[in-house]
Amino acid sequence: MPLDELYRYIGQTVTIFTTSGGASGCGFTGVLLFVGPSFVTLVNRIGTPPANPLGESTVCDRRDLRNSAEYMYTVGSVCDIPVEKIASFCHNAI
Repeated sequence: MPLDELYRYIGQTVTIFTTSGGASGCGFTGVLLFVGPSFVTLVNRIGTPPANPLGESTVCDRRDLRNSAEYMYTVGSVCDIPVEKIASFCHNAI
């Protein structure tokens, strides 16, 4: 696959299928962050924003996040995929 085609989609949500088996054979979906000669990087899950600099103020943050484990422990994830393992690349038509 020509890397020039991948460069056009940096910053967009794409799905990349690889030649590997198991769960990784189902593809990786995320925002294409980086395209290099040997691997590409997808952001699969965005991490939580920084803490409120004003403390636990309900003025700036109207959600009660103290009881939300999903919010408190989401650190995000990135996926590096070797270029030679890419089987197909899917993107939106527009």
